[in-house]
Amino acid sequence: MTDHPFTSHREAALTLLNGAYRLSRKAGQFLGQLAVDDSPMSEAQADWLAKLLDRAGLPPLAAGETQ
Repeated sequence: MTDHPFTSHREAALTLLNGAYRLSRKAGQFLGQLAVDDSPMSEAQADWLAKLLDRAGLPPLAAGETQ
């Protein structure tokens, strides 16, 4: 879909939710929360999102977005 890092966690979450990626219910709920909540992610949330993006073969978040 894109070769460039995602500029926001919302953009990354929506890409995962709208794509044909295999997600658990828990992952879907997590991504839905990220899609609507603009508050900064915790380190644990950033790690989980990074893992989901990696598993889907998508680029990571842009540097600094995880803070």
